[in-house]
Amino acid sequence: MSVKVGMVSLGCSKNQVDAERMLALLVQGGYEICADAADCDVVIINTCGFIEAAKRESIENILEFCQLKQRGKIKVVVVTGCLAERYRQEVADEIPEADVVLGIGRNADILQVIAAALGGQRTVAFGEKSDLPLEGERILANQPFYAYLKVAEGCDNRCSYCAIPLIRGGFRSRPIESILAEAQQLARRGVTELNVVAQDTTRYGEDLYGELMLPKLLTELCKIEGIRWVRVLYCYPDRVTDELLEVMAREEKVVKYMDIPLQHADGRILAAMNRRGDWQSLLALVRRVRERVPQVILRTTMITGFPGEDEQAFEYLCEFVQQAEFERLGCFTYSQEEDTPAADMPQQVDEEIKRHRAELLMDIQYRVLKEFNLTQQGRRLTVLVEGREANGLWYGRSYMDAPDIDTKVYFTSETDWPEGAYVEVLINGEEEYDLLGEAVEGIG
Repeated sequence: MSVKVGMVSLGCSKNQVDAERMLALLVQGGYEICADAADCDVVIINTCGFIEAAKRESIENILEFCQLKQRGKIKVVVVTGCLAERYRQEVADEIPEADVVLGIGRNADILQVIAAALGGQRTVAFGEKSDLPLEGERILANQPFYAYLKVAEGCDNRCSYCAIPLIRGGFRSRPIESILAEAQQLARRGVTELNVVAQDTTRYGEDLYGELMLPKLLTELCKIEGIRWVRVLYCYPDRVTDELLEVMAREEKVVKYMDIPLQHADGRILAAMNRRGDWQSLLALVRRVRERVPQVILRTTMITGFPGEDEQAFEYLCEFVQQAEFERLGCFTYSQEEDTPAADMPQQVDEEIKRHRAELLMDIQYRVLKEFNLTQQGRRLTVLVEGREANGLWYGRSYMDAPDIDTKVYFTSETDWPEGAYVEVLINGEEEYDLLGEAVEGIG
């Protein structure tokens, strides 16, 4: 009888890609992948360790499955991912019920350590961060018509609040030939939307080729038969070049959507974050992107409550968000992460104030989005169908929406659409953050 393995992958899309590579190794090794992790022999918790809330979620999941193991429901608990990498021995020592604690540099050993655990042997193993596999087969953990395409790993930006370099190591790009081969393979498997990701996607290729290669990569991805949408996530503002914007405007398959996490708009706070720019330069960037790429959708993320953020700095941020009019915006409260420079800075902000400021900022963004949604009435949008609600409404994403993080388009239709179809929808309303409409025609 085959051994069933379940995977719980937490955190970002980059971590998900790592999980998908491990799943492929398990299938090649003869294991059966089971959708319900609680109904498996082996459970892998691919953890996130980025901020405090993510760490809590990871620990809660680990403890939940350790309890199931103690009750005899499952046999083996495996802990991988960022939490395991960041807190190596602490995880191993404080959660002895975990049969395997595996650092990211040892992901390729997943078959061997599970076999050992099933035989009663506990494994705690770590390697060089640079040994994390960036190539290989994948079993997609999401719907089969879209995929994340990880083009690089690690980060060299050294933002003072961020633990990613501690966890993932320095920035390292994949060769362009490797990325294109993977994209072609995904297209042959029915993927029509590629979401290009890295810790700093706009830096892609600089370490390998001595120049920023994202524009060339996007151009080549657009030549792949079967790919209809290519979306770019995690763009660092300093590296949004005119060449990149030219490619976005020119290539039909590159969706007019750019994710540029800005984090703040006050120059003093940005400097303390070890980021460049200020209110004026960032607003100029927003305007430049909009001028070069007509109908572009801009997404960003902001942080409230960074050390030293006083009322004036927060008001600066609020005014910036009002003026920039981002179509998509997320907000995090600052998380004081040990071993980062910001953790030891003076003027740490009270947790309640952080949360209150985040709520105020999202109230502003909600009004911005409501006004934007009103401008979409009467417009036809191509929607990638994701499913159907119990009430009969279909739903999916337009070019304006990245998977998991953005809004939806809900629409009525007389046709029974398969998931992954592209449908032309006439927008005739909105509700909360989402758009409403009716299908006009299918386009494949």
